[in-house]
Amino acid sequence: MAKILIAEDEPDIRALVKFALEYAGHEIVQAEDGAQAVEMAREILPELIIMDVRMPKMTGHEACVEMKRDENLKDTPVVFLSAKGQDIEVQQGMNAGATEYILKPFAPDVLIARVSEILAEHAATEEQ
Repeated sequence: MAKILIAEDEPDIRALVKFALEYAGHEIVQAEDGAQAVEMAREILPELIIMDVRMPKMTGHEACVEMKRDENLKDTPVVFLSAKGQDIEVQQGMNAGATEYILKPFAPDVLIARVSEILAEHAATEEQ
């Protein structure tokens, strides 16, 4: 399936997302903070990036903006996972370049379904 980078500073949430997406057949690479996510994304060129918004060293928003400046990553879909669901937070995420904003807590099956949809949409766009 797809190579997905998960950037999440909470080990339990990172493990849950990893487990769910591996169960769906995806290859998972993990980062513990935003700075590590940018570095790893440049190295592995994932097909999708899932990031927490609030992380040490570099926020998800900052990491997303940095990735979108990179020619090799600019079209890679970014999904934010966050407990912060106020309209201003969601808008900041979308303004940073995110494709989707999913609120915590989330159901793993809903995450899997949405990831599949985003990957399919992205693949269709790439073919055009």
